[in-house]
Amino acid sequence: MTSRTIAKANPHIGSDFADFMEDEGHYGDAQAIAVKRVLAYQLERDMQKVKLTKAAMARRMGTTRAQLDRLLNPENPSTTLQTLVKAAGAVGKRIKISFVNA
Repeated sequence: MTSRTIAKANPHIGSDFADFMEDEGHYGDAQAIAVKRVLAYQLERDMQKVKLTKAAMARRMGTTRAQLDRLLNPENPSTTLQTLVKAAGAVGKRIKISFVNA
């Protein structure tokens, strides 16, 4: 079997993993989880810098500890901008979001 025949048999040969994920319909979900992991990591790091417990952080945000746990859960991509703004403010930060070319 030639490489050209193999490529025809498997359309993913020669493409990258992002192309594969997009073709399978998983790219958006994977990207959302990746962004959430970074945000959760940064928020926990900032909480440690200002020596905030989860209970104190939740109070500053005006929310519950359970809601904060959902925010800090890197596997849960469902977070509103309002929650992110509150969390950033609670650790003395602000949110900066921009669109970039794909």
